[in-house]
Amino acid sequence: MSHPLRHAIAAALFALSLAFAAGASAQDAGNWPNRPIRIVVPFPAGGTADVLPRALAERISARLGQSVLIENRAGAAGNIGAELVYKAEPDGYTFLAAPPPPLVINPSLYAKLAHDPTQMVPVGVMAAVPNVLLVHPKVAANTMQEFIAFVKANPDKLNYASQGSGTTSHLTAELFKSMAGVRITHVPYKGTAPALTDLLAGQVEVMFDNLGVSLQHVKSGKLKALAIGSEKRVSSLPGVPTVAEAGLPGFVAIAWFGVMAPPKTSPEIAARLSAAIAEALRHPDVQRRLVDLSAEPVGSTPAEMAAFMKDEVERWRRVIKSAGVKVD
Repeated sequence: MSHPLRHAIAAALFALSLAFAAGASAQDAGNWPNRPIRIVVPFPAGGTADVLPRALAERISARLGQSVLIENRAGAAGNIGAELVYKAEPDGYTFLAAPPPPLVINPSLYAKLAHDPTQMVPVGVMAAVPNVLLVHPKVAANTMQEFIAFVKANPDKLNYASQGSGTTSHLTAELFKSMAGVRITHVPYKGTAPALTDLLAGQVEVMFDNLGVSLQHVKSGKLKALAIGSEKRVSSLPGVPTVAEAGLPGFVAIAWFGVMAPPKTSPEIAARLSAAIAEALRHPDVQRRLVDLSAEPVGSTPAEMAAFMKDEVERWRRVIKSAGVKVD
């Protein structure tokens, strides 16, 4: 057999195999889902990363006709849960719902990861929540300017909590320290709930947390909100200025929460789940819950999330480099 003919037959067989695989993928997507779907949250219960997908799960389930189960797999700044999903079968029954760390931050912080977010399949961003500068009432400051003056007069005497090393609360605080020229000691926790517990008890004095879970404590007077990390003020706290307004122009820190699938997951399945999320975000019950969380619904497509993540990788990489952030 001549080389050209052999090459032509090989090319034809390869094309046929691709067509078969595409047909099988479409068939699988057409039958999806036919059993419960698992959404892994790589942080503990109690924080917005956990509360948000739980708020959407019932409506997604109603749209898709299958149960949607939320499973917490916390640890290593989200890396443990992300690795679990990264290595899961790409069959459309295991997904990751996460804030930025395991998706766009950790690759710039860790020399080696067991998961590669760039190989995972984006589904969509659910919502975004601004970070807020919180202090315990015992801190003698009622504005951000007063807080900065107090910290400069008392360097290293205050401790700030974070959800863990490399989380958005950690990096937001480090960005603030760098821009404000202040010194506060970092105390990392394993998630939002234990960090907030110690902040409320006065064991630590400061925290940059997303407003979703902490809003109730601000309204009750148990915590003071000095500034908001978004570009605009939020309706739930209209009297609280943005960090930029209060004296640090260009400061923006928002926590967003996206859904990802294992590598090689069918694009059709990702698109169908993305559409289900977008529909859930429009439901009145979900919208009321988002208001409680001070969350802005997003509901992006897989392609929109992919583009957004590229921008976020670069943004947080610059923050990490400029603030000299390191993790153990």
